[in-house]
Amino acid sequence: MDVVDKLFDAAPLMALFVTVALGYFVGKLTIGRFVLGGIAGTLIVGVLIGQLGIHLDTGIKTVFFALFIYAVGYQGGPQFFHALKLRSLNQLVSAFVMCLLGLVCVIVAAWLFGLDRGTAAGLAAGGLTQSAIIGTAGDAIARLDVSAAEIKQMETNVAVGYAVCYIFGSLGPIIMVTWFFPTVMGWDIRAEAVKLAKQMSGGRAELEPGQFNAVRPVDTRVFSVATDSKAVSRAPLDVDRELAGADIEAILRDGKTLVAADGVTVQPGDEVVVTGEIGVLETASRYFGPEVVAPPGFAVVEENREIILTDKRFVGTTVQALHEELNREARFGAYLIGAKRLGRDMPVLPDVELHRGDELLFTGAPKDLDRAQSLIGYKITAAAVTDFIFFGIGMALGMLIGLIQFKIAGIPVTIGTGGGCLLSGLLFGWLRSTHPRFAALPTGASNFLRDFGLAVFVGVVGISAGPQALTTIQQYGVTLFFLGVAVTIVPQILGFFFSYYVLRIRNPIEALACLVGGRSANPGFAALLDKAGNATPVVAFTVTYAVANVFLTLWGPIIVGVITKNP
Repeated sequence: MDVVDKLFDAAPLMALFVTVALGYFVGKLTIGRFVLGGIAGTLIVGVLIGQLGIHLDTGIKTVFFALFIYAVGYQGGPQFFHALKLRSLNQLVSAFVMCLLGLVCVIVAAWLFGLDRGTAAGLAAGGLTQSAIIGTAGDAIARLDVSAAEIKQMETNVAVGYAVCYIFGSLGPIIMVTWFFPTVMGWDIRAEAVKLAKQMSGGRAELEPGQFNAVRPVDTRVFSVATDSKAVSRAPLDVDRELAGADIEAILRDGKTLVAADGVTVQPGDEVVVTGEIGVLETASRYFGPEVVAPPGFAVVEENREIILTDKRFVGTTVQALHEELNREARFGAYLIGAKRLGRDMPVLPDVELHRGDELLFTGAPKDLDRAQSLIGYKITAAAVTDFIFFGIGMALGMLIGLIQFKIAGIPVTIGTGGGCLLSGLLFGWLRSTHPRFAALPTGASNFLRDFGLAVFVGVVGISAGPQALTTIQQYGVTLFFLGVAVTIVPQILGFFFSYYVLRIRNPIEALACLVGGRSANPGFAALLDKAGNATPVVAFTVTYAVANVFLTLWGPIIVGVITKNP
């Protein structure tokens, strides 16, 4: 142990990276279906390693938290501003009420049990499972006009409160959405998810002519055109329209390959290369003639391409409307096979509403995808380089916003660097979704900033809190745990019934998705997805999750401002 102590004294940053590595290792350990997670694991390991009395520059904590929270805002910007529209008003209100109930519960618990500012903020961070509160509350605490020793103790109490309350904070939403509410309401989650998917697909298990199921597989086959084929003497585009789910890629005639373009018609004896839905291709032999093997060496180049939706015509419309418009304006050959929102897979059924910034995955020939892309938005690979000009401006603007002070009931409050960078990230994320030429921050880069920034920040907090942590646990331990249980459970019960009876969010899957989204509860959402067996909860979750991330993060300085007790 002496050797380790000396190594960490000589190279404190080594202790930080060891903390992150061990923390994520601990976070992957499972007990039944429960996983602690890398962030909580890093904090706990940091507290343990912090017992060695390691000193780290607090500037590291500030910089990495700013990077983390900017990335969170950037990724959630398009969905947050979408939620401000009247169409999503009930989901917006549901998320805000859930967050507000959490804040009220924390403040009431702090007043009743005499918690200091730091412990109350830790209770909020853990009980509401919002790690960002550690940073925004820490910013506010550092600005208080109190002694350095009191600031140090309150920062420690934030970390300890988070660690004590986080485990049930993560477990509670899982219990509520997979057992408690389904039992109370008499819901079968899987059956309700299947029913909702059917509604979103128009209520038909089988596709009718002209309908579109974007989750179908796509294939390419070759058919020999019979003399009595309906395709004879017709242009490929006319054939494509009639097939409604497949398109002619090429025509093979007398050993030559003809491009399916204007002026070319299908003739008996031709071999047509057709790409389309499996269901359509299975019946295509009745339209063209017998299926044959492609000539040796013949190849059809296809591409999978992710396109970001930015065109106003398609924002707020459905998948079915997008499909019909593409067929009308861009001919055929671009097939939607997947979609993501905020990095999560969405159901791409015909009635699913599309939002600005959705990532749409198409497959097809490059020329067909080029036509589709010109109508929809831009492909992700076009934004593979970070725009450091706007990134630097965004970070600087966030820090400037963090300097602004305002008063709540006469109490001076500032949202600090964390809150400022969150708001700046929201703005620049929205700017990117509306003006693709500016403020590029690729998904891989933003994910790294978010995950690594939070890991380093929490590691520094844990190491710094180590020496005082045992004192706080002895003072508040059991009481703090049960307060965390209350802060986790009470807002969910009140918020769920408010959403169900007042806001009339009656669909079971949407109601439960709003519950975990409004709590920013990723473990609860994962459990709901598992029970649902499909992606139907994603749509409601993404809107409420984006809103909750903003408000829960801003509660940190408000709690520090409203609670007046110091340790």
